[in-house]
Amino acid sequence: MSPVPLYVQLADVLSARIESGELPPLHPLPSEKHLQQEFGVARGTARAAVRLLRERGLAMTVPQRGTYVAENKP
Repeated sequence: MSPVPLYVQLADVLSARIESGELPPLHPLPSEKHLQQEFGVARGTARAAVRLLRERGLAMTVPQRGTYVAENKP
């Protein structure tokens, strides 16, 4: 029941995993389907969280390859 949108909460969880080294640079991010299953969120929520990570400079998407943890964190 937090006032923070669910996709922001999910992005924060993933950011923490990146910062802790659980998801190292150039490591693929979990797929949208995996995020849906692990966190019980809708596909759009998972997609919005990944988009927010890209906006924060923590992730990069390579067309037809996937989304990866960015090499250089801001």
